[in-house]
Amino acid sequence: MTDRSEGERAQFDADEERGVREAYARDGHAECPRCAVRMRERSIGGGSFGLGYARKREWLLCPSCHRSVLFDVKRGTRN
Repeated sequence: MTDRSEGERAQFDADEERGVREAYARDGHAECPRCAVRMRERSIGGGSFGLGYARKREWLLCPSCHRSVLFDVKRGTRN
């Protein structure tokens, strides 16, 4: 049994994700577009694993509805 209303998806749509990414890039933080609660940030780093670049990702999670957005912040090449 879920507490979501019928037809409501457990993820953001593309426009909501874009808005979260833009707000994070602009303000350094973002609010959940569904709950209007500040999202928690988790930085995720990783090696290149033979890809030729290292990824820096940001994972933003809503503490209320538990939806999240994961995106690459910056890509850099190895020296």
